[in-house]
Amino acid sequence: MSQLQSNKEKYRLFCETHRDVPLFLQPWYMDAVCKKNDWWKVFLYEKNNEIRGVFVCYFTRKAGIKFIIQPMFTQYNGIWLIYDETMSAEEKLSFEKKAITNLIQQLDNTGFDYLNQNFPPNFQNWLPLFWQGYKQSTRYSYRISDISNPDVCFKNFSYAKQKQIRKAGKKLHVSFEMSGEEFYNHLSDYFKARNENVIFSKNLFLKFYDACEKRNQGTVISVVDAEGTVHAALFVVWDANSAYNLISSIHPLHKSSGGSTLVVFEAIKYFSNIVPVFDFEGSMEKNIENSFSQFGTEQLSYFNIKKYNSLISSLLFPVMKL
Repeated sequence: MSQLQSNKEKYRLFCETHRDVPLFLQPWYMDAVCKKNDWWKVFLYEKNNEIRGVFVCYFTRKAGIKFIIQPMFTQYNGIWLIYDETMSAEEKLSFEKKAITNLIQQLDNTGFDYLNQNFPPNFQNWLPLFWQGYKQSTRYSYRISDISNPDVCFKNFSYAKQKQIRKAGKKLHVSFEMSGEEFYNHLSDYFKARNENVIFSKNLFLKFYDACEKRNQGTVISVVDAEGTVHAALFVVWDANSAYNLISSIHPLHKSSGGSTLVVFEAIKYFSNIVPVFDFEGSMEKNIENSFSQFGTEQLSYFNIKKYNSLISSLLFPVMKL
């Protein structure tokens, strides 16, 4: 068995007994989002034969150049560390420096040309990456940290969002009957109305959708009128801690019906007995931020980490704004 296979096998077994591993770092999830001819690796930091840190990376190759990027449907990858609860502040910093440095060294051995990754929100100490020539910028997501009482959530929505929900609730009802293929077609119609194309193929989405549905960690939630027209729909995925508003779709002829707001509230109500957190996913777009912030959300920062690791990437990619 090769070292790569050994790492993956160890990591798969580890995730089976550690339900707190974030969704976007789990092996089955990485398998599901992997495109043909692309691959993913996991690097392990072990102490006393126990996994204490992981570095999950998605690889693709174009024109002989090896990229590490975010795969489709994936908010972040990167480094996730397992701390001892008894660690002092000094011990925590020492552990982070040792673990992160070790993981970086393993990554460097792959000979990658370019890395552009989002890291988990709980990853805060990027200093060892800075020492090795990596760059950092801050991005934001939006979440409701306690959805156990949807009525309280509703009260924290802006007046405009509350009004939209009340209006739409008179004409629309929630449904869980939409299939993955129907969702993709609905999304495609939405993009066509904007003279755009969906950025991922139907085959890739259905592969991903089937994997999530098989594990009972993904579902489509829609709001439908009396004629059976779907005004808005969400594809939501979840782990033990959070539900993630991964993909949203709006009927191009019913953008003002309030359905896109109502379906979010219906998702919050549905997941209120399943997970504590509802994550709206990150966006740096001004209009999207304005909408998400009106749901009574908290702003959550996370790091985007980047490195040009070869002469061609350092000369060409900044010009291409990669």
